[in-house]
Amino acid sequence: MNNHQGNQERFSLHGQWSSRMTFILAVTGSAIGLGNIWKFPYIAGDNGGGAFVLIYLICIFVIGFPIMVSEIMIGRKGRRNPITSMKILGLEEQGSENWKWVGLIGLMAGFIILSYYSVIAGWTLHYFKMSLLGELSNLNSESVQTIFGELTGSAITQLMYHTAFMAITVAIIAKGIKDGLERAVKLMMPGLLFILIVLLFYSILQGDFMAGVNFLLMPDFTKITSQSVLAAMGQAFFTLSLGMGCIVMYGAYLPKNESIIGTTTTIIFCDTIIALLAGLVIFPIVFQFGLKPTDGPGLIFLTLPLAFNEITGGYIFSGLFFILLAFAAITSALSLLEPSVAWMIENKNYSRGKSALIIGVLIWLLGFLSIFSFNILSGFTFWKGTLFDNFDYLASNILLPLSGLLFTIFASWIMKKENSIEELSDVSRRVYKLWRFGARYIAPIGVILVFLNAIGII
Repeated sequence: MNNHQGNQERFSLHGQWSSRMTFILAVTGSAIGLGNIWKFPYIAGDNGGGAFVLIYLICIFVIGFPIMVSEIMIGRKGRRNPITSMKILGLEEQGSENWKWVGLIGLMAGFIILSYYSVIAGWTLHYFKMSLLGELSNLNSESVQTIFGELTGSAITQLMYHTAFMAITVAIIAKGIKDGLERAVKLMMPGLLFILIVLLFYSILQGDFMAGVNFLLMPDFTKITSQSVLAAMGQAFFTLSLGMGCIVMYGAYLPKNESIIGTTTTIIFCDTIIALLAGLVIFPIVFQFGLKPTDGPGLIFLTLPLAFNEITGGYIFSGLFFILLAFAAITSALSLLEPSVAWMIENKNYSRGKSALIIGVLIWLLGFLSIFSFNILSGFTFWKGTLFDNFDYLASNILLPLSGLLFTIFASWIMKKENSIEELSDVSRRVYKLWRFGARYIAPIGVILVFLNAIGII
């Protein structure tokens, strides 16, 4: 492909976002998932509160920001699924199509993550149903454990909700960009924010709000260690859905006249605010009743149901909280499914509906292994533990950092300077130089440190 052809504006085969705000809602929805809502507040509170938040904000702008800009740039320049975009741009910029493997790594990561993410998201649907039916009332610590144990111990129950969640996700993606993705994020993201604000007021009135504020935001620099800094770096990378091809894919639908730098800044701001609001919803309730802000899914499925039980009208709070989680899970799942579906449409010439169904069924089937990890295959362990543990470790700790690193290296080292300047033409030369320096040097070092920490080397 000659240089003139390479510099011509491509157009997405699937349409474009109708507005800048829709793109921001979609990417923010991708970034805000189940882990974002419980993990960031807990890590912040456990690592010095406001001191950690300050370090995290620094990390998100020196690591997360350059990588997100790089991935959006690649997506908008290539205008195809991550594999094809990297193949096209690799040929244009370096005369090699081998960069397509970077896109494949990202696609594989998203595929694997959605297979087990859908299972956990199914739990939120189950708990939402139980909240509505009053089945989370009159609980004690033993009954909460029993409810969770019955859920994870039943392959049938998990399969039912895993199926429902994947069916919702596939149905939305099958409708396309405007009728599917756009409508979903325009409904769910404002809905998510509205529910979060309602819950925040409820938490202020019913919980120990100042204890929650102190845990999450009061700076305690004595708790800052090298591990705290690495945790902040890791959270800055993982919270933004980087490395899975999602941002590249959504970037492919971004109109040429929209600012990549401006939209990235807004997305990061929204993601951080929502994570902090989630913490201010959760922890005042937890502390009000002397419960511990335990790590992991236990906070959502064990600690909080017990806390809801103690509050006047707690079943309402509980129902709203679990529908909030379901909304967050669906908007993330859409971004995980879209790249693989786009690849199928572009390379197999299948309709969007058929492509969504095929990819959705494959992911649904892979999810069986995660479901069985909690019951009939719980005794089958190797490497990092159960099949679920291994899927999570492979995708989160190896594939995501690797693809995120390579996307950034491509955008800052391989892509010709004049091409990246063209994509970022709306910002000053100083801002461009800051992005390029961050993407070339600081972000790669940060991702490598996150990777080494995740696999236990540092």
